[in-house]
Amino acid sequence: MNKILELREKRAKLWDSTKAFLDSRRNENGLLSAEDTATYEKMETDVVNLGKEIDRLERQAVLDLELSKPTTTAITNRPSQHQEAEKTGRASSDYKAAFWKAMKNKNSFDVQNALQVGTDSEGGYLVPDEFERTLIQALQEENLFRQLATVISTSFGDKKIPVVASKGTASWVEEEGVIPEADDAFGQVSLGAHKLATMIKISEELLNDSVFNLDQYIAKEFARRIGDKEEEAFFIGDGSGKPTGIFNATGGAGVGVTAASATAITFDEIMDLLYSLKSPYRKNAVFVTNDATVKAIRKLKDGNGQYLWQPSVTAGEPDTLLNKPVKTSAYVPSLVAAAKVIAFGDFSYYWVADRQGRAFQRLNELFAATGQVGFKATQRVDGKLILAEAIKVLQMKA
Repeated sequence: MNKILELREKRAKLWDSTKAFLDSRRNENGLLSAEDTATYEKMETDVVNLGKEIDRLERQAVLDLELSKPTTTAITNRPSQHQEAEKTGRASSDYKAAFWKAMKNKNSFDVQNALQVGTDSEGGYLVPDEFERTLIQALQEENLFRQLATVISTSFGDKKIPVVASKGTASWVEEEGVIPEADDAFGQVSLGAHKLATMIKISEELLNDSVFNLDQYIAKEFARRIGDKEEEAFFIGDGSGKPTGIFNATGGAGVGVTAASATAITFDEIMDLLYSLKSPYRKNAVFVTNDATVKAIRKLKDGNGQYLWQPSVTAGEPDTLLNKPVKTSAYVPSLVAAAKVIAFGDFSYYWVADRQGRAFQRLNELFAATGQVGFKATQRVDGKLILAEAIKVLQMKA
């Protein structure tokens, strides 16, 4: 934690030096020489890289804390005290042990009997309850969007979510006059389940090595692959065989501001985007964009000559823009004509529906010629913006 705080203070000082350098090197036309521009961009890159290193160390600290938790619990109760009931089904210790024996090809008759609890329709085995929770935690560490959105679990069928499309109003009426009807109009959003799959190959040497932590490796690799594709769909998915992203023209967020330029953003446009969102949603709103757009925003100043961008010096606190947190993702479009480059709003109104039962299947023969064993991992998930007015986007000029 001391290292993280040290890096945050270093980044803040470097950013102040970068701003001072930019102000001192501008000529009478407000421009920089080619040499000064290269120096400034180098300094700015160092600031960005420090921010990424801070993020990595914070994620590492969370993972270290999780992995340092004891794997067993000491027996402290007396024989006369109440004993915790043995878990059943996929939560049982027998099923968990059987699952990993099957993954390592160490089947026996008692293993097969235990695995029948979780056999799925595709010939694989449903993941034991404890391991499934490990995967969900890993996805949250890898996936920015899941940290902001509302995540729910569904078991079967589509999830119907009622939404108030419009609200009724009161009216002034004369004495004994007829009171007009003003009903609320209701709609609904349906969340289904789109299949996301990947295959992981492991050499037979690693698989047979008792020291190799198979479940930890698969959890991290599955999280990385699935997390990347999920986040891409949550931002720019078109809803065809995948979730509907917030930047999609249909079912996505509304355009709050259209920039006057096709490749540049102004302070006024950032301010307009902030206030294009209704005030109730601004309380928990965040900015989401990509690193290239952040680089352009870092150079913007308000009317008093103060930079809009405020780097955080407190561990765990994000950088801010107009006093609102800023998050970045590689899947937000870059500064090009007609692109939607910044989203601002309350992302809890984007709902992610996980269909219960992530599954693995061992593939013995597919990679046998190369001395490898494959594992097929599948997940079913959907995501949609439930209330369009909760998020607004800034779109570049066409």
